[in-house]
Amino acid sequence: MGHRLVPPLLLSLCLVCFALGTYPEPDQSVSTPEGWVHVGRVTPNDDVILTFALKQQHIGSLEQLVGRVSDPGSSQYGQFLSLEELGAIVQPSRETLSTVRMWLEKHGIHECETIQTRDFLSCRTQAQTAEQLLPGSQFHRYMKDAQTVVRSTSPYKIPNELSPHIDFVGGLHRFPTPRQILSHKRDIQGQARAGFHLGVTPSILRQRYNLSDSDIGSHPNNSQACAQFLEQYFHPADLSEFMVLFGRGFQHHSEVDQVVGPQGGGRAGLEASLDVEYIMSTGANISTWVFSNPGRHESQEPFLEWMILLSNMSALPWVHTISYGDDEDSLSIAFMQRINVEFMKAASRGLTILFASGDDGAGCRHVDKGINTFRPSFPASSPYVTTVGGTSFKNPFQVTREVSDYISGGGFSNVFPMPDYQAPAVSRYLQSTAKLPPQSYYNRSGRAYPDVAALSDNYWVVTNRVPIPWVSGTSASTPVFGGVLFLINDRRLHKGLSPLGFLNPALYRLQLNGSQALYDVTEGCHLSCIDDLVLGQGFCATPSWDPVTGWGTPNFPELLRALLL
Repeated sequence: MGHRLVPPLLLSLCLVCFALGTYPEPDQSVSTPEGWVHVGRVTPNDDVILTFALKQQHIGSLEQLVGRVSDPGSSQYGQFLSLEELGAIVQPSRETLSTVRMWLEKHGIHECETIQTRDFLSCRTQAQTAEQLLPGSQFHRYMKDAQTVVRSTSPYKIPNELSPHIDFVGGLHRFPTPRQILSHKRDIQGQARAGFHLGVTPSILRQRYNLSDSDIGSHPNNSQACAQFLEQYFHPADLSEFMVLFGRGFQHHSEVDQVVGPQGGGRAGLEASLDVEYIMSTGANISTWVFSNPGRHESQEPFLEWMILLSNMSALPWVHTISYGDDEDSLSIAFMQRINVEFMKAASRGLTILFASGDDGAGCRHVDKGINTFRPSFPASSPYVTTVGGTSFKNPFQVTREVSDYISGGGFSNVFPMPDYQAPAVSRYLQSTAKLPPQSYYNRSGRAYPDVAALSDNYWVVTNRVPIPWVSGTSASTPVFGGVLFLINDRRLHKGLSPLGFLNPALYRLQLNGSQALYDVTEGCHLSCIDDLVLGQGFCATPSWDPVTGWGTPNFPELLRALLL
């Protein structure tokens, strides 16, 4: 966020007299998540950082453009925008920029930064000033596992005149949501036989997904990225040791090319180690970036910080894999809708963004006594990302066919409607599947996810110089599928084609036409509510698309052939 806020060219010399009325952001989520302990009120002089998501222009036009540049049947397929061209479409109106600026200056807030598209504004101020600016807010300190944050658990309001100009204010309500990496010990007695292995490694993945030792990257303009959050850091020494142990037989890089953001020197995080090691061993020999968003300042929102970084960098890797998510019902609709537009912006620039589907199956939300519903996850439920579910080997110690991993997140959004690109596939699933959960548990007309899957069970990871087995979760499957797409982008670039960009329209078109580019996973169910109606079972894998494994797992040669057209 390197651009200082500058006055618009035409700025009234008089201050706007704001009305006394105020307007609350709709459906603000102000609850304190489980595990966070209230420490106390902040002092009036404590600093807070507020992020203002300013109203953008021409969102309908942007949505139509994304549809055209992402559809292989369109004459504009692959004709992506530069950051400057994107900014010309979505930049807030002059009225929005001047109105918000004068409101902030009226309260003595001058230390603000904007970004190139000018639709986010980040301001540092004191807590007492922020509470005057946003009536109703009260900043307190909360702690969980030695991490502290400053948040307001009461709704804020903004003047009526500001409501047409601001989508939401960040830095008040959202609590960080760390992903829990799973580890399952295995009983390996009696398992030794032909093809026996002791867990998933790069060589096992290459064998299963038909990647030869020569399937590596080589184009100088190709790059890949992952993101780490909440003081999760990878260590270069762990990556180097991982490649020594598990990177034999294929050319690869053993160092990350660029870290965007602070890289801590403490203990490595298992999540960050997993992401980096499997991005770089599947998408082998490709320049790799790591976006580090620790959320060190107590009022920073690391996910929002990452999102803003993407909106402010002209040169970016083509594919990003993210293992991060929240329950939809824990977020405000205003926040999710705006972040969805940010994914739209990324798609217009040719970025492919993959999110893990989560590790709670269909999830479960207790609505009332005896009434439960499934619990979709965001950003997995955004229609402008590719969401990756998880699978296991039928025999966990042999390279066999895959079945759904019972933790694999999946379901139907309660916020976003089903996009056109997936409607035929999802309708077929809903009409042809004999045993579905009761309709009261999910929204049949919502965006359905995941879109694809990969192995998510029984990985080896090196962290803090120690090889760790039995690591599981869709945090593993996501960088693996991303690595496959990095390699496909590499071949496309060599042929003079555009990067893949937003993958889903091409993916669903491909699979509806009967492609063999993905291994169909047809066995296994994922978990959900433990009650009398669903008995802990959510959805089940079926032939073709399903809300546990999507279209299935990659068959690299066939997927490459299909996506090079």
